[in-house]
Amino acid sequence: MRHYLLLILLLFISFSTTHCAKSNTKFETLVWSDEFNENGSIDSTKWFHQTQLPAGGDWYGGLINHYTNRIENSFIKDGFLNIVAKKELFNDQGEIKQYTSARLNSKFAFTYGRVEVRAKLPIGVGTWPAIWMLNKNIDEPGAYWQKQGFGTTYWPVCGEIDILEHWGKKQNHIQSAVHTASSAGDDVVNLGGKILENVSNEFHTYSLEWYEDKMVFSVDGVEYYVYEPSVKDSETWPFTTDQYILLNIAIEPEIDPSFEESTMVVDYIRVYQ
Repeated sequence: MRHYLLLILLLFISFSTTHCAKSNTKFETLVWSDEFNENGSIDSTKWFHQTQLPAGGDWYGGLINHYTNRIENSFIKDGFLNIVAKKELFNDQGEIKQYTSARLNSKFAFTYGRVEVRAKLPIGVGTWPAIWMLNKNIDEPGAYWQKQGFGTTYWPVCGEIDILEHWGKKQNHIQSAVHTASSAGDDVVNLGGKILENVSNEFHTYSLEWYEDKMVFSVDGVEYYVYEPSVKDSETWPFTTDQYILLNIAIEPEIDPSFEESTMVVDYIRVYQ
């Protein structure tokens, strides 16, 4: 009986330690970053320009822009990454579009950790900047990890983490969301937002803490959304393997006709584990 009680006690201690580790993990070791200190083109050892149009000639969601690898749309100057959305006729891949921008894939992928991005967002009705993540197993022709042979799983089953989304038509509102097989696209219910002044005129630090059992989203250290499904399965929690970071400005069809150019400025991106 004594041995039986001792075994139960040891199992309880083991369970408690493991459970607490999920909730109380400290992500303090910097494992990857870009401080954007070198003027000129982006660091090609860290970033990949995703430019290939999906089948049909338009980006998902009916976007009306091309993504390019030109320095006009993405460059580093004075310690900042600039992603520039521009109004201009641009012919690429047999499609002429009236707007250009950039979409960057990180060549680094990871599981669990804290992401911090200090950024100023573009301005203009119809602009849609995002700081987000996708599983490197996404089957998406033209994406960096697809080209490395990892593309096996279609969106949204692969899982998507939106650290930060902003729409120019809702200037003072930011949002985070989690897309899965059970909550995706226009029907996504796993989301939270916050009113935030001066998103385009001042830098703010957007953060994600990704644990084994939950995700915590915050801005400037203030938490505003937690995703922690009670049931974790392939429908709700495909977040047990590596994800990579994306930065982009999309252009929606309702873009302000007077829009000419606007920039997302990024001071740094840091990943801690």
